[in-house]
Amino acid sequence: MTTSLADHLRTLPDESLAALLQLRPDLVVPVPADVSALAVRAQSRVSVARALDGLDQFTLQILDAARLTRDPDDGTTSTEAVLAMATAGPRPPAPATIRGAVHKLRALFLLYGPEHALRVVDGVDEVAPYPAGMGRPATELDARTAALCADPAKLRRTLLAAPPSARAILDRLAAGPPVGSVPPGALQAPPLGAEDSVPPDPTNGGAPTGSPVRWLVDNRLLVAVSAGTVELPREVGLLLRRDSGPLGPLRASPPPVAAVAREAKAVDSAGAGQTMEVVRHTEALLELLAAEPAPVLRSGGIGVRDLRRLAKALALDEATTALLLEVAYAAGLAGELELSGATTTRYGADQQILPTGGYEVWRAVSLARRWEQLARAWLLMTRQVGLVGQRDDRDRPIGALSPEAERAGAPAARRAVLAVLADLEPAVAPTPDEVLGLLDWRAPRRSRGREAAHREALVEAARLGVTGLGALTSYGRLLLADVAEADERGGDDPLGLRADAEDASTAVRALDGLLPAPVDHFLVQADLTVVVPGPPDPALAGELEVVAEHESAGGASVHRVTTASVRRALDAGYSADDLHDLFRRRSRTPVPQGLTYLVDDVARKHGGLRVGSAGGYVRSDDEALLAEVLADRRLEALAFRRLAPTVLVTPYQVNRMLLALRDAGYAPVPEDAAGAAVLTRPRIRRAPGRAPVGRTVDPLASPKLALPRLLGVVEQIRRGEAAARAARRAPAVVRGTPARTGPAPVHGHADALAVLQQAVRDKALVWVGYVDAHGATASRLVRPVSIGAGYLRAEDERTEMLHTFALHRITAAVLEGT
Repeated sequence: MTTSLADHLRTLPDESLAALLQLRPDLVVPVPADVSALAVRAQSRVSVARALDGLDQFTLQILDAARLTRDPDDGTTSTEAVLAMATAGPRPPAPATIRGAVHKLRALFLLYGPEHALRVVDGVDEVAPYPAGMGRPATELDARTAALCADPAKLRRTLLAAPPSARAILDRLAAGPPVGSVPPGALQAPPLGAEDSVPPDPTNGGAPTGSPVRWLVDNRLLVAVSAGTVELPREVGLLLRRDSGPLGPLRASPPPVAAVAREAKAVDSAGAGQTMEVVRHTEALLELLAAEPAPVLRSGGIGVRDLRRLAKALALDEATTALLLEVAYAAGLAGELELSGATTTRYGADQQILPTGGYEVWRAVSLARRWEQLARAWLLMTRQVGLVGQRDDRDRPIGALSPEAERAGAPAARRAVLAVLADLEPAVAPTPDEVLGLLDWRAPRRSRGREAAHREALVEAARLGVTGLGALTSYGRLLLADVAEADERGGDDPLGLRADAEDASTAVRALDGLLPAPVDHFLVQADLTVVVPGPPDPALAGELEVVAEHESAGGASVHRVTTASVRRALDAGYSADDLHDLFRRRSRTPVPQGLTYLVDDVARKHGGLRVGSAGGYVRSDDEALLAEVLADRRLEALAFRRLAPTVLVTPYQVNRMLLALRDAGYAPVPEDAAGAAVLTRPRIRRAPGRAPVGRTVDPLASPKLALPRLLGVVEQIRRGEAAARAARRAPAVVRGTPARTGPAPVHGHADALAVLQQAVRDKALVWVGYVDAHGATASRLVRPVSIGAGYLRAEDERTEMLHTFALHRITAAVLEGT
C-alpha cells in the first residue's frame, strides 16, 4: 500500500516534526493548518528548492542516486540500491559517508519512508528534472530508441560507429544537462538527389556525414523532443559514463586548498593598515560632498561626471570611490537633502547627496568603531557595487546609489565568501578560483551563475580591510561571527538597540589592539609643515582642519601652515594668542620662529579693513590702505568711490566684495550694523539623519525558532489536524447548486490533491469540497487551472469566474460523473 508524505508525518512524534521545522524553517511561515497542509508545503516547488539550495554537491549526488534507482512500478528505492550506484564509480566514497548523506536527506524529508522503501518527495523532480544530469528513459521518449537501448550489444556498436563530431556532441550532453538546442533545419534530411552534395567530414576520415546531430537522431542515439530540441536518453548517458560512474565524479569532502598559511600577524597588520585608509578616504569623500553636494539624477543615484569628480579628488579609481560612497550611504553617513522649489541643480534634480548628522557622531568615535560601522554596513547592504558603471537592460550606465544596483542576494553572497575563508585555517589565503571551487561544492545550486558577485566580494573585502594579504583577518572573523549572532537572535532585538550599545564589540576590541594609539600632538618643522606621528584624536583633527592644509596621509599625516590657513583660523574666531598657545601646547618640537612671525603678520593685517552693506562699504582707520584699495586695478570691477577719508562704498553686495578683496591679497573682516566684527565658520549643510542598514532578511532563509516554540507550533498543527478530521466527517453542504449534494464519498486530503492534479492535466471538471472562512463546508463544480504555492486556481463552470482555494481548506475532490 502506498504511504503518502502526510500519512508518514502523522505517525511521527512531536519532537521529529519539530526537528523537521527546525531544519526547514520556511515550512512555519505561515503556520500550516494541519498535517496535510504541512505535507503539501513540504513538497511544494518553492520549499523543496530552498531545501536543495542548502545541500552540498555530494548530498545532491546521493539524492540523484535515489532518484535513478527508483522502481518504475511503485516509485520506491532503498539505501542498499543507493549504495550500489554510488560505489559503482572508479573512486567510490566510504559507505558510512553515503549513509550519512542519506540520513541528512531523510532528516530534511526529501527522502521519507523506511530504508528498504524510500520515497522521493514529489517536488524534487519538478525542481531538478534531470537527475545527475541525465535524460529520461528511452521508453518515455521514443519506441524505436527504446528498442535500440533494449539491445546492449547493438547500442554499443552504434555508439562506436558514431563519427568523432557526433561523439563530441554525445560526450557534452552526457556531462549534463542532457538536452540541447539545434538550429532550424539541422534535423531535416537533405532533398532527394542531394546526398552527393554533402561535404566530406574530415573528422570522419573524409566520409560525408552531413549534420552530426541528424546522424545521431537517425541512428536513435538522440531523440528530437521538439522542432529545435534534442534529448540524450538515460541508457545512452549511462553507457557514456561507464568510466566515471553513473553519478559522475563523487567528492565526499570539499576540494583541498593548496595555499600555504601566511603569518597571522602579517595578515592582521596588512588589514589594519587598510582599515585606516578606508576610514580616511571615507572621511575625505564625505568632506567633498559637504563642500560640493552631488545632485541626484531623476532616475536615481548620482551621475558619471560626479563620480569621476570625486574619484579624481580622492586620487582613487572609480570602482573604489563607488564602493566607499555606497558603504557610507548604507552606514547612514550620507543621505539625500530635499532642495527648495526655487533651487535646481544642473540635472534639474530636486535632491542632493551630502553628509548626514550622523557623520559628525561618526567622526567623534574611535578609528576601530568607525571602521566597524562601515564594514557592518557593507556586509548587510543589499547593493552590488560591481554593477556600477555597467549597462542596464536599456543600455544606460548604472550609476552609484541608483536603484539598478539593488540586489537582494548581495548580503548572502558576501557572507558565503567570508564563511569559506572563516572555515579555513587562520591566515590561509586561497586563490579566487579555490574560493569559487569551495563555494561550488558547498552549495552548487546557489553559487552557480553568481561567480562574478563572489569575485567582487573578495575584491571589496580586501579594499575594506576585512581581509589582508588574501586571508581573513582575526577581527574580520570576529565581525562575521557578531553579524551571524545578531541574525540568530533576530527577533530578540527588533529595534536594533544592541547595535548602539556602549560596550565595544569583539571585532572593535581586536582591531583597537592592532591600530596605533591616537595621538594628541604633532611635530612642527622649520618649513612650517606639521607632522602627526599617528592617527590624530578627534580634537586634534578638528584643530588641524582649521589651522593647516592637509598635504599627505598615511601612518604619519603631514599638514602645512600657510597664510590662507592662518587667515581661515582667524576668520573662524581664533586670535593670534590662541594660535600661539595651540602650537605651543600641541607641538612636541620647538615652534619655529617663522611660524610665530607668520601668525603675527597675518593677524596684524587681519581686520584692517571692515566691510559692511551699502551695496557694500569698506572702512579703515588707515587712510593709506584705503587709498591703495581705491587705486588697485584688480578691484576696478567693484567701482569703489570714496565717501570719506576712511570709507569706500561699492554698489555690489558684501559677499562679492569680500571675495574680490581676498583674491587681491587683502584680509578684510565683515562687520554688523553696530560695527562689531562678524567672525563665522563656514556654514555646514547636512542631510537628514539616516539609520545605518540593519539586519537584512536573507531571501533564501527564514527565521529560525527555538525548539520550545517549534513544539508549540507542532501542537497547533495537531489541533488543526483534529479539526480538519472532524470537518471531513461532517456532511457536505452545496450552495447554489441544488442538482448536487456535494462530493461523495469524501476523500482524504492527499487523495483529493491527487484528483486535482489529474484534473489539471486533463482539464476535467471536478467537485471540490472545502471549508470556507466561516468554518462551514461547501462544494463547487470547477475546472482546475493550476496548483502551486499552497493554492488551487480553478474556473467555476457555471459563472465562468476564476476562484482561488487554499489547499489546506480543501476536504474532498471528486471528478464529475463519478
